[in-house]
Amino acid sequence: MTEQGDLFAGGVAEASSRPAFGGVIGCIDLQQRFVASGVEGLDEGDTLALVLSRCLAPGADPILAADALLGRFGGVGRILGAAEADLARVIGVDAARQLSLLHALLQRALEYPLRQRTVLSSFDAVRSYLRVRLAALPREVFHVLFLDKRNCLIADECLGVGSVDHAPVYPREVVRRALELSASAILLAHNHPSGDPTPSRADIDMTKLVVEAAKALQIVVHDHLVVAGGQVASLRSLGLM
Repeated sequence: MTEQGDLFAGGVAEASSRPAFGGVIGCIDLQQRFVASGVEGLDEGDTLALVLSRCLAPGADPILAADALLGRFGGVGRILGAAEADLARVIGVDAARQLSLLHALLQRALEYPLRQRTVLSSFDAVRSYLRVRLAALPREVFHVLFLDKRNCLIADECLGVGSVDHAPVYPREVVRRALELSASAILLAHNHPSGDPTPSRADIDMTKLVVEAAKALQIVVHDHLVVAGGQVASLRSLGLM
């Protein structure tokens, strides 16, 4: 995909893909529709533009910026999860920082129920949380959700960062960290930036190694989830662990 320039760089002009007019008049139209109909009266691009109108540099067109972000990343979920530096290339540093803050707030909101009730009875909440956490990342990362004896979340930690198709995982490090946190069980998770959630042979083999290492210390491995875009595959459901 062709790299888009910073909307605030001198001479850069991005063409809007939507027929709606931008500028001050466009913002007023969005505000009026929001007041009249609430969020239900706005589509994804409109909602993003309205958020951007509160954090862009003076004089910048939020409708144009929203279109540029959607064109670059493909959807709000991938925009919010994108690296701050990548967002900054399109909308500037200050606005990128604000969107990253919004993403962090969303992660905390989704993480909260996992700390309050058993993860095993909240699988939909786990999947929603992991999609927001991992789906938009450009490289593979390996996360471990450490659980207490009630299967409530103690911590979610990244224990491996890799390339576009591989993240290093060390079973001994996973088990060592579980012992440090006094975790009784763990849930493994990683992403596939390719968009295909199908577990690889390496994913399956690594999971078996972690299960064996954890079993020796009476730590349960409940599942290994693979996040790819809006999809989440479960190795346990697939009979692969």
